[in-house]
Amino acid sequence: MSTSAKTGQLAAFILSMRPKQWSKNLLVFMALFFTVDQAWDPTDLSAALDLFIRSAAAFLLFSALSGVVYLVNDLMDREEDRRHPKKRHRPIASGRLPIAVASVAAAVIGVPALAASYFLEPLFGLIAIVYIAIMLLYSFGLKRVVLIDVFSISGGFILRAVAGAVVIDSPISPWLYICTGLAAVFVVLSKRRSELAVAGKQAEEQRGILKAYTLPVLDQLISVAAAAALVSYTLYTVASENLPENHAMLLTVPFVVYGLFRYMYLVQRKDVGETPEDVILTDIPLIIAIVLWLSTAGAVLIAFRG
Repeated sequence: MSTSAKTGQLAAFILSMRPKQWSKNLLVFMALFFTVDQAWDPTDLSAALDLFIRSAAAFLLFSALSGVVYLVNDLMDREEDRRHPKKRHRPIASGRLPIAVASVAAAVIGVPALAASYFLEPLFGLIAIVYIAIMLLYSFGLKRVVLIDVFSISGGFILRAVAGAVVIDSPISPWLYICTGLAAVFVVLSKRRSELAVAGKQAEEQRGILKAYTLPVLDQLISVAAAAALVSYTLYTVASENLPENHAMLLTVPFVVYGLFRYMYLVQRKDVGETPEDVILTDIPLIIAIVLWLSTAGAVLIAFRG
């Protein structure tokens, strides 16, 4: 094989790992963020640095593992992807990345990443195994079961958040499961809606499960998920034991409201929810809302240090 061919395969391999979607793995930093008042102690910066390094390691490992999941999923979906106007250009579907190379690469990356996860923190390693198991079950069958396909992907988001708490030995609040889970369901349902709206009559050919959904049903489910996520987050700001007792975290609620409404607007008016990472990374109003939420929440946690 020529050097140019090897370079082309390497580029195709990296693209198949979908580095743009690794932004989802930033969820592992949520536990560190919400313990910022304890973690960033000026008198013990080495401890804060250690927590950050552990969280960063967790992010890198989940990025590797999620990349493996994308490889497997693209291998399983290559025939459907070839009928999709955009996905047909994916390296595996287009033939730029041979099936044998993708299969070997998934194993070569996945096994060491799981081993490293265990050595970083045994419980983190267990969570990583559960994540891989759920995602593989999704690729091999759960993605064809109505609603279970949504819950399976949402479970991956919850596991990321929980893994972030485990790796820094932070108590896992039940609110972490509730808020992360409902927000994930909202995003995944929005993704299904956009897929269905954009695909039209070719929806079933491009993704079989889409035949089980309709736009009105998805719109109702999205509205329920958004409302539940908003109510849960609001309750979290006033009921969680690890937040300031003066309920100052309520100041962040308007940014969450705007973010949810903005996302729903983009999904239902512009059909852009098929790639959530593109929406979050490119929509300026949404980016501003996220930055303001992070800034306000961080300021509240630090200003009203327990």
